Amino acid sequence: MTSRVSVGRGLAALALVAATARAGAAQEAAASPEPILRLTLQQARERAAASAPSVEQARALERAARADVDAARANRRPDLELSAAYTRQSDVPELVLAFPGQPPRTIFPNIPDNYRTRLGGTVPVYTGGRLGALTRAAESEAAAARSDVATTAADLDLETTTAYWSLVTARESERVLADSLTAYEAHLKDARNREAVGLAARNEVLAVQVERDRAELARVRAANAAEVAEANLRRLVGAPPDARIQAAEPLAEPGVLAPVPVTDAEAPVVEALVEEARRRRSERQALNDLVAAGLSRVKAERAARMPQLSLAAGYDYANPNRRTLPPTAEWKDSWDVTLSLSWSVFDGGRRSAAIERAAARTEALRHQAEDLDRRIRLQVTERQLDLAAARKAVEVAARNLEAARENARVASGRHQAGVIPSSERLDAEVLQLQAGLDYTNALAQLRTAGAALERAVGR
Repeated sequence: MTSRVSVGRGLAALALVAATARAGAAQEAAASPEPILRLTLQQARERAAASAPSVEQARALERAARADVDAARANRRPDLELSAAYTRQSDVPELVLAFPGQPPRTIFPNIPDNYRTRLGGTVPVYTGGRLGALTRAAESEAAAARSDVATTAADLDLETTTAYWSLVTARESERVLADSLTAYEAHLKDARNREAVGLAARNEVLAVQVERDRAELARVRAANAAEVAEANLRRLVGAPPDARIQAAEPLAEPGVLAPVPVTDAEAPVVEALVEEARRRRSERQALNDLVAAGLSRVKAERAARMPQLSLAAGYDYANPNRRTLPPTAEWKDSWDVTLSLSWSVFDGGRRSAAIERAAARTEALRHQAEDLDRRIRLQVTERQLDLAAARKAVEVAARNLEAARENARVASGRHQAGVIPSSERLDAEVLQLQAGLDYTNALAQLRTAGAALERAVGR
C-alpha cells in the first residue's frame, strides 16, 4: 500500500513538473511570437522580384554586357598614355675625340642618371569595319542580356505564383480534412452510443474509426505539405526563417461553388496567342539579339583580313634626350608621328577558322530560335487546353461537391432515423470528403493553369 502511494506521489510530481514546463514554454512563446507576414499574390511576386538571387545574377550579367559595349566603343577612340621612368646606369668611360686645331670634344659622356617622360597616343584610322562590327555585336549581346533579365523575372514570377497557390491549396485541403474529422467524430460518437444500447454491431464502429483515422492521417500529410509549401514561398520572397506566411487570397470565395476567373488570356484561335507570344516572349528576343551579334562577329572576323591602318604620335621630354647628339645631362624635348599599315598575308588558316567558327555558332543560334518558335506554339496550345480543362473541372467538381454535401446530409438524417445502415452514411461522408478535396485541387489547377498560360504568352 505504501509503495502504491509513493508511486502515485511520484507521478503527481512528474505531472506537476511537466505542467510547469509547458506553462513556461507557453509564456516564452507568448513573449516572443513568430512574425506573421500576410501577403497577397501580387505582394509575394513583388517581394520575390526584389530579393531573388537569380534575378540579381541576371542583372549583374547585364551590367557586364553593358561594360563590354563601353569597351568596344572605346576601341574606336584615341588611346593616350603618359609614362615616366628613371634609370641609374653604371659609370662608363667617356668617349672624347680630339681634332687637330680644336679642343677635345666629348662625343659620348658618362651620364649615370637618366630621366624620361613620354606622352604617346594611337588612333585606328582604318580597320576594314572590324571595330564597328565588334561594337554592334556587343550591343546586341547587351540587348540579349537585358532580355535574359526579363526571362528570369518571368520564370520567377510563375514559380512564386505556383508556390503561393500550393500553400493555399495545402491549407485548404487541411481545412477540408479537419471539417471531415468533425463529421467522423459525430458519426463515431453516434455509432458507439448505438453499440452501447445494442443497436449497432462492433464492425460498424470499427469501420467509422478506420475512416476517421484515415482522414486524420491525410490531415497530417496536408499539414506537412503546407509547411513545405510555406518554406518554399518563404525562400522565394526572402522572408525570415521564423516568419509565418498567411496567404491573403483564397482559392475561391467562401461558400461560392463556381469557377474563379483568373486570366483574360483566352481566345478561340490559338494562332492569335502564338503570334502574341512570339512578339512578347523575352527568350525569343534574346535569341534574335544573339543571332544579330553572331552576324556582326562574322563580319568582324572577315574585316580582320583587310589592311589595318593606325596613327601614333608621341612627345618625349628626357634628361638626357638620346635623340640629340651628343647627349648632355639636360632636359630636352622631341616628338614623333608614325603612320603604320599592316596586312596579314598568310596566317596558316587561323583567320578562316575563326570566320567558320563564328558562322557556325550563328547558325546554331538560328536553329535554336527556330526550335523555340515551335516550342512556343506547343506551349501556348497546351496551356490553353489546360486552362479550358481546368475551368471545366472546377464546374464539375463544384456540382459534385454540392451533390455530395446534400447526399451526406440526407444520409445522416436517414441513419439517425434508422432507415439506412451506418455503412451507407459512412460512404456518403467519404464521398463528401473526396468531393471537397477534388474541388480544392480543381481550383488550384485553375489558378496555376491561368498563370502558366500568361507565362507562355509572355504577359
